Amino acid sequence: MKILIVFYSYSGITRGLAEDIALITGGELRELKPEKPYSFSYNTAVKEVRGEIERGHCRKLSEGLESVDDADLIFVGSPNWLKTFAPPVLTFLRTVTLKGKIIIPFCTHGGGGFGKMIEDFQRECKDSIIKEGIALEGDYSFDELQEWLENNI
Repeated sequence: MKILIVFYSYSGITRGLAEDIALITGGELRELKPEKPYSFSYNTAVKEVRGEIERGHCRKLSEGLESVDDADLIFVGSPNWLKTFAPPVLTFLRTVTLKGKIIIPFCTHGGGGFGKMIEDFQRECKDSIIKEGIALEGDYSFDELQEWLENNI
């Protein structure tokens, strides 16, 4: 089974989780990189993101939209931004053909868990199989992640 781990990370926390998933599963990493990065100022970035999420805006990506045809299982990860995934993830979900793919959502958060992310994945990936995902705070334990993956893949 070919495993792909697709993620967007603003501060590096979600990247760390994606790298750990790749280490444990042997999956291939693919980072979603916006053509225009978000502001380095957190408060400014939140304003940018809020506007994009409210409009359903798909931020253009410079990397990450390659075909996923050879992947059987795709982990898709994002920080929890305003109770959903970051706009670069929305761009990925709406651009790449995911029909028939197994999708496992993952996110990093500061206490909000998945928010409404799972419902948003189900809405955007109607022709995919959405599995139970994992939402972890930034200080998660590697052993906790490994145990979850062993019991859920």
